[in-house]
Amino acid sequence: MTAVSIADMLPADHAAGRFLGRAMSPAGPCVIALREGAIFDLTREVATVSGAIARRSFGGGERLGAVADGLPSGWSLLSPVDLQCIKAAGVTFALSAIERVIEERARGDASRAATIRAQLEDKIGAGIRAVVPGTPEAADLKAALIEAGMWSQYLEVAIGPDAEIFSKSPVLSAVGAGAEIGVRSDSDWNNPEPEVVLACDPRGEIVGAALGNDVNLRDFEGRSALLLSKAKDNTASCAIGPFIRLFDDGFTLDHVREAEVELLIEGPEGYRLEGANRMAEISRDPQELVRQCLSEHHYPDGFVLFCGTLFAPTQDRDTPGAGFTHKVGDRVTIRSERIGTLTNTVTTSRDAPAWSMGIGDFVRNLAQRGLIDRI
Repeated sequence: MTAVSIADMLPADHAAGRFLGRAMSPAGPCVIALREGAIFDLTREVATVSGAIARRSFGGGERLGAVADGLPSGWSLLSPVDLQCIKAAGVTFALSAIERVIEERARGDASRAATIRAQLEDKIGAGIRAVVPGTPEAADLKAALIEAGMWSQYLEVAIGPDAEIFSKSPVLSAVGAGAEIGVRSDSDWNNPEPEVVLACDPRGEIVGAALGNDVNLRDFEGRSALLLSKAKDNTASCAIGPFIRLFDDGFTLDHVREAEVELLIEGPEGYRLEGANRMAEISRDPQELVRQCLSEHHYPDGFVLFCGTLFAPTQDRDTPGAGFTHKVGDRVTIRSERIGTLTNTVTTSRDAPAWSMGIGDFVRNLAQRGLIDRI
């Protein structure tokens, strides 16, 4: 795990905001809150982040020290979610829709991507950027693309009435800031996906936002959309953090709608790639994505929702025309001015630290600490 100062992860105005997160103490996982420049342990009052959100239990707690001093000795930062379902929305930006069609038509072969990209951008780029999903204009564009033989299942979720919503990762499997993130060892075309992650209570009310890396395997999903779960759900392939910034008068959903999510990839060989995910360009409003995620479902412990990304790296790394793919040792930094900074280092899912604390061990640990009734 990379040693990173908590203060360096936070936005410049953090002392004026409220943040919710988790840390591993010598006794087990703890719920922590950051407010007015200090860190508080809430665990004796509420033992899970999902419970804190459901009950709006963000105050009180034992003061651990100043944010500037970091966590106590022997403590380490975890992903800020625990019992919530981890959901994700895909193909929510026009550029990402085009890139998914490229993967499909290239059948996961990165060497064919550049040629296909030029053809698709020329033919459908302007149209897909101009329509609102689910509108009559979108239906007209769909009909025209079908007529031209250019329709795709990815365009269906990009401009049709139904968003793509999928389960990204199992409960408690997400890694946090400073941890290693994993890509499958047998993938040779993959990339990070810098995203805003919405934190929602059991009723679907959005209470705050974090940053996330929805690590993606372009070769797997490109071969078949039915391989989505293998492309998305692997050991350490879901990073969320550094904290959930809670909504208040100084940070609202409108700030999320206007957020720019910056990405920096620094490779071990000196490679550097910068990008950005501008939420103002999203095709579906975050509130609409949450509505579609909730739908006719129930999430008794709440859920978090990745909103999708505009970023799709096309800059060549090694072979001309082959675009970007990760290397072990890549340092991935995702930053947004009002939410904070999420930094992780790439390894393979095979070599990443094993996910060892599932729901059973988590509940047993809370029971041993006399906290089971605080969930």
